Amino acid sequence: MRITTNAILRNYNKNLSTSMKNLDMMRSRVMTQRKFMSTSEDPSSALRATSLERKYAKNNDYLDTVEDIQSHQNAQEDSAMQISNIALVLAKQYGIEGMNGTNLSKETRQTYADAWRGAQQSMLLSLNATYGDEYVFGGSDAKNVPFTLEDGPDPNDPAKTIQILKYRGVDISDPKNSAILEELSKDSHFIDLGFGLDVTDSTPPDGKYSIDPATAFNTSLPGINLVGYGVDADGDPKNMVLLAGKVADMLESEDFDYDRYKELVGKFEDGRNDLLSQVTILGTQTEFLTTTKERLENNKIQIAEDYDNVVNVDMAEAIMDFSWAQYVYNASLKVGNNILTPSFIDFMN
Repeated sequence: MRITTNAILRNYNKNLSTSMKNLDMMRSRVMTQRKFMSTSEDPSSALRATSLERKYAKNNDYLDTVEDIQSHQNAQEDSAMQISNIALVLAKQYGIEGMNGTNLSKETRQTYADAWRGAQQSMLLSLNATYGDEYVFGGSDAKNVPFTLEDGPDPNDPAKTIQILKYRGVDISDPKNSAILEELSKDSHFIDLGFGLDVTDSTPPDGKYSIDPATAFNTSLPGINLVGYGVDADGDPKNMVLLAGKVADMLESEDFDYDRYKELVGKFEDGRNDLLSQVTILGTQTEFLTTTKERLENNKIQIAEDYDNVVNVDMAEAIMDFSWAQYVYNASLKVGNNILTPSFIDFMN
């Protein structure tokens, strides 16, 4: 086979270009610390990197959401504990233990009544607590004041005036509103925290989408679940705010009935026990959010490591590859100096 000079030069130029290309590629990897600069260089790794970038961004969104929910729930827990502490003071200092045979005078009862009314307003303020521009005990309606306390006619005796507590505009002591209040007590506001949110494909007849509670976190805590709603068999309110008002009314009454007073205070303490049950549930949810945040933070680290393995180079390996490519290129240049070997023409006289 005859090898011509042109063939040798073409082959040499081709190989030299390949060496230059490899050297430039290795130089770029060292300078950018990336395994590839375009999708065409490594399509599979580029696709994997894009997927990891989306996962990382979504995971960060979930983390931000969890932190915001934690702050929101802390506001709920703080307000609930404030109400619990107020109720504890009322029950201990101005309740049964405070009313003994030596302090049943009208002046003392008036002092106690003022304390109960002041605490009633304090509980109302805690129930209308806000986090940012949202009311924490408004259920799914966090933009409007959930509780309002006003005076109105007694349904049993229109000539008398009683306190009326409304939750989202609904009288919580009116038996006619029991169905509405029951529905409001189950009010929910679900947030996606990365548990695979499951929503029904079609809209049910009521016009609302159905969400699987196991796949989302419910941030809603209707205030009526804390302090109670409706009336009991005796016709007394189950609500702690209204019970505090009735206790104050009894203390101010000219016909003070100690047994009736004791009964109302007992019902108020029962309401506080129910409140503590809700606080316990809040504590469980707080622990769940803490665990969820830790899981998301671990996911963030793992995704970052996977992305680093796919996209970024091992600098020690990259520098070694660059050094080798440079050595090959320099060798190619040296070979070029000797590519034209002596021929028969060189020895002709």
